[in-house]
Amino acid sequence: MSEAVSQPNSIKKILPLILATAIFMQMLDSTVLNTSLPAIARDLKESPLNMQNAIISYVLTLAVFMPASGFLADRFGTKKVFIASILLFSIGSLFCALSQNLTHLVISRVIQGIGGSLMTPVGKLALIKTFDKNELLKAMNFAIIPALIGPVLGPLVGGYMVDYLSWHWIFLINIPIGILGITLGLKFMPNYKSADVDFDFKGFLIFAAASLLLSISLELFGDLQNTTPVLVVFILGFLFMYYYYRHAKRDESPIFPLNLFQVRTFRVGIVGNLATRLGISSVPLLLPLMIQIAYKQSAVTSGWIIAPMALTAIFGKSYVIKILDKFGYRQTLMTNTFIIGTLICLLAIPDINTPLYWFVPIIAILGFFNSIQFTSMNTISIADLRNFQTSSGNSLLSVNQQLAIGFGIAFGLIVLKIFENTDLIHGEPHNAFRYTFLTIGILTIISGFVFRRLHISDGKNMKSKA
Repeated sequence: MSEAVSQPNSIKKILPLILATAIFMQMLDSTVLNTSLPAIARDLKESPLNMQNAIISYVLTLAVFMPASGFLADRFGTKKVFIASILLFSIGSLFCALSQNLTHLVISRVIQGIGGSLMTPVGKLALIKTFDKNELLKAMNFAIIPALIGPVLGPLVGGYMVDYLSWHWIFLINIPIGILGITLGLKFMPNYKSADVDFDFKGFLIFAAASLLLSISLELFGDLQNTTPVLVVFILGFLFMYYYYRHAKRDESPIFPLNLFQVRTFRVGIVGNLATRLGISSVPLLLPLMIQIAYKQSAVTSGWIIAPMALTAIFGKSYVIKILDKFGYRQTLMTNTFIIGTLICLLAIPDINTPLYWFVPIIAILGFFNSIQFTSMNTISIADLRNFQTSSGNSLLSVNQQLAIGFGIAFGLIVLKIFENTDLIHGEPHNAFRYTFLTIGILTIISGFVFRRLHISDGKNMKSKA
């Protein structure tokens, strides 16, 4: 069990807020852009289809640089790297707003991506090293609220900014948030370093190539008419993962040591994140799409329909610690995943004549249980890591979450397109969405069995102080 470094109470109070600032800035930025692409394309005189490069360039930069976050934090210190990452993200945001063409925008998004790939993992690492295990759950619980509300508020904020201001403001909004993060970081972020740092450059290149290829394949999976190149890239990504595995077995200090997977709670947390997010990650994308395509409503309307998810996610934060203390991680995660899967299935019940308001209570309840799910999965994954494993384990968990979200979105779109091309929908686009929700809901329920590998006593050291 790793032990926290003693820090003043003022740092312990502010540190979760600093991480929350970074997560909010990153999550809002990654979702707000989607609703603004048509407006940006018109202004830059580009085809809306080409604007996907602005999203892909950011995602690929995350995939390449995120594996190095643990090493950079150990080498240069968490404080320096965190502040530099927020500064890079803010500068990239400013350059995005000033972009005169698509090339400028893509380059600016790469700068943003370098900052984004470091600030969340390094902020989480500082949190893990600062708090005792019995305090960490409460701290992490507060810090990851933005990860739940960002994807929900993003489309809504983006829609209003484009309609009433201009697309430039979706990037400029990051500047004051970044200044707040830098100011708090300078005063309160501890600067943890590691005396023994040996960077596995070969392993980094192999793993970065694997992450890059998998991310590219996820971005291209939407095109089902030409699947061969996509599958080739996808398989190449897994071959590089296997190559990294062979490398890590031989190298004395790989960037991600294989002994991480000897820690059962970490292993279950990684697999559980990947499996359960297949369904969870696709809902914030599929539901607004259905409201706009099948129900012919505006982007702002679809944003308001899913907005209750953000409010109930915050509400769920006040209950998750009590639930985990009473039922434990194993029972909580198995039951919670079953509930989430069932709620996703319920989204398939309304037909095209059902009022939109029918979705609001389902989405609201879903937000509550998502809150419990993410906090539980994130904390059990690091529950039993030792001091020398926290940097690499936290970086790998961040990469895994990024890929898991990508897999979930890609998987939801693939299932939707498959049903669109079948006779089951009887020419009604709405039915394709209904079958998709039913499919991913059932798979989410099944994914809950991953958590059977946990023991009843797992996570006892994470129980909060009375």
